[in-house]
Amino acid sequence: MKMIRREMLYLAGAAAALPYMPTIAWAQTQTAPKLTQILRKDLESQGETVQETIVSVVDFAPGTAAPWHKHPGAQELLHVFEGSLVVEVEGAAATRLNAGEAGIIAADLVHLARNESTSASVKALVVHSRAARDKPLIVVVRN
Repeated sequence: MKMIRREMLYLAGAAAALPYMPTIAWAQTQTAPKLTQILRKDLESQGETVQETIVSVVDFAPGTAAPWHKHPGAQELLHVFEGSLVVEVEGAAATRLNAGEAGIIAADLVHLARNESTSASVKALVVHSRAARDKPLIVVVRN
């Protein structure tokens, strides 16, 4: 597995907010990625909950994209295991992650992810980690 380290980018992909938001803005369109949450668990240290971890698989059909959004208080790890995904962090150049590449987006950074292919799908494993649950996991900034 190849790990890509980006200085400013701190990559991520789409979001895993189903329990906190009954509908996600992009879930209602044909140009939206499909999210499947596979694990939601508290991580503990010495009997104290230190952070919540949410693991999801996101499927980007050809031409689909997650809108500009952020994760208040939650960092995001993205690992592309099929296809090629373009990720942009506001204020930074777009970066392409190919199958086998991964990156991290720090909490609160506005970003988007899109599949620019017209024929191939993208599959990515997305992990969100956060200490505070008093904020929504995803906030759509603009479409």
